[in-house]
Order: sequence, then structure tokens, then C-alpha cells
Amino acid sequence: MADYLGTDSSSGPGARALRVLIAPDCYGESLTAVQAAAAISTGWHRSRPRDRLAIAPQSDGGPGFVAVLATRLGVVRRAAVSGPLEESVEAEWVWDADASTAYLECAQACGLALLGQAPSPQTALAAHSRGVGQLIDTALAAGARRIVIGLGGSACTDGGRGMVEELGGLDTGRRRLAGVELVAACDVEYPLLGPWGAARVFGPQKGADQATVAVLESRLIAWAADLDAVAGWEASAASGAGAAGGIGAAVLALGGAVVSGSETVAALTDLESALADTDVLVTGEGHFDQQSLHGKVVGSLAAAARARDLPLLVLAGQISLDEPALRAAGVVAARAIADHAGSVGLALVDAANQLIDLSAVTAAQVGGHPAG
Repeated sequence: MADYLGTDSSSGPGARALRVLIAPDCYGESLTAVQAAAAISTGWHRSRPRDRLAIAPQSDGGPGFVAVLATRLGVVRRAAVSGPLEESVEAEWVWDADASTAYLECAQACGLALLGQAPSPQTALAAHSRGVGQLIDTALAAGARRIVIGLGGSACTDGGRGMVEELGGLDTGRRRLAGVELVAACDVEYPLLGPWGAARVFGPQKGADQATVAVLESRLIAWAADLDAVAGWEASAASGAGAAGGIGAAVLALGGAVVSGSETVAALTDLESALADTDVLVTGEGHFDQQSLHGKVVGSLAAAARARDLPLLVLAGQISLDEPALRAAGVVAARAIADHAGSVGLALVDAANQLIDLSAVTAAQVGGHPAG
């Protein structure tokens, strides 16, 4: 990393202007990907005003999926749907009329952030995906022939049962979606059941204690039998079936497909063309750890940067990877907002300003010529 970032500014009059692509994911609940991209570009411009900046916020299908796509295609629509518990919420979705395609986001209907309280065993048991089914209903009523659902950040572990019930059940849902391309975009590669399934891996993150995880797993086992029967194959064991509390498995049973969320968004934002016209790639997320390198935005961008011999800089909320892991991933520099701010607390409550400042400091240390 020291090879790329120095300690002296190279942003003076003689510095060569760089083409910088800024493509972050969201930073947890602190910053959306769109807000993070704006913060990084503001800070970078402060130190290197001659650089040409391109902004392309990204998503892996989790919270912020709709907001990212809304910057590139279609129009934003809103629908009142059931939240993860009893309260209704207003969910945003994107309608691309030219392509007869609707882009939905499960976090808009059953996201953890919509609980209105801290996750607990009680909310883990009660949370459902009915609002996602209502969003699909809305898209169908608009004439959608293709429906893409971003999966991630859900409060529920119902295997998509609530979503399916809103569509009239498994058989009715399959009939209603016949002729419609249904796609789930996510970063989760886990199946629905077992030690790597939705309940055991993600249940604790949603407030479930050990006893609650056992109840959720038992429910999913019974529901998986129905899903596999109507699908005609073991959909519950497929990669991605465990996404968003098992909504991925329900999408598969309804005749849909599960795909990489980061690759989907990259294609829709024409990231390939942007990368071809870039000297430096800057990305980031809330917590840069080992999981980031497997299916998430930063991992996908790291692979793309390695393939093009592009220097990759990561500005994250926190970083849990050591220097060898960073080098192996092709990251030439990684900086944490928490370290820069001096505390995790300040990094969270003042995320935008701290990220602006961190970006400015980082940009000031970048050499005035492309690496490689």
C-alpha cells in the first residue's frame, strides 16, 4: 500500500489529472451508496480538483438497491405495503416502462430498519415478508413482464411464506407469474436450511436467540417441503435460497432465478464501460471484512480491478482485514472512517463529514500518475 499512497501531497499544479471512478456500496444505516459516493467525490475534489470523477454507486441487492438504480433508469414509484410487523410502510420501487421491468427491494418492505425497535426473539419470530408480495402485486398491476427483487437486510426468516401468501399461495403464485421473468438479486450463497441456512446464520443478526433459531429452523423445514414439491426440485438447497430470510427459496419455487446482486447492478449501471475509462477505482462499505470478498460489492470490484490492473482504494466504516489479506485481494490502500474519526461513535453519527475528510486526506496522498 505504501507503494501507492505517499505521505506528501501530489495534488499541486504539476500533478497529472487522474480518471477516478467512485463506486461505493451503502455504509450500513449511516450512508446510502448514493450519499457515500457524493461524500467521497466531495472530499476527493477538495484535494485533487483537476481529477475527472465518475460516480457510480453500487449495491449487492440489499438496502439501497432501489436508490442506486433510481439514479440510472426508470422512475421511482411508491406503494403502501405491510412492514415487517404490523405497521404499514411506504416502499419505493423503480419502474422502467420501456423494458416493462420493475425493480423492487425487500428491505423497503421487511427491512430490519423498519422494525421500529431493537431486534429481539419476539420480532425474529413475528417478522414476515408479506409486503414483498404486495410489491410484486403492484408491479404486476403496472404491467411488469420482468421483476427484479433486491434481497438483503430483511428482518424476517419466514422463507418467503408471507410473500407467497400475498400472491395467493404457491400454485396460484406460479400461475400469476407465468410469462413473467422473476429474478432475485442478492449476495448470499447459502441454502435455506442447515448449519449454513437462513435461520442459523442470519437469525441471530435479527434478534433470535438459540431457542428462537431452533423454532425458525423447524418452521423452515416444514415450509421447504412445500417449496420443493411445487418447484419439482430441491430449490431449498440451492445457492441463494437462504437470502433475505429464505425469500430466495420462495422466488425459486415460484419459477424465478437467483443471481448475483452486485453483478446485476454493475450491468445496469454500465460499470464495465466506466472501468475501461478509469485510472483509479475507489469503493467502500460499512464494514470491510472477509465476507466482503465473497459476493459483495467490494469483492466484485476487487476482482474487476485485478483483471484490469487498476489500483483499488477502499474507504470503509471499519476494517477487519489484515495487510496480507488486503494485498491478496488486490487492494492497494484501505482506510477506516472509525480510525480517522477517532471512534466508532463519531464515525456513525457524523458519517458523511468524516467520509468527506477521509477522502480528501486519501486523495492528497495519491500520486499524480496512473499505477500499473
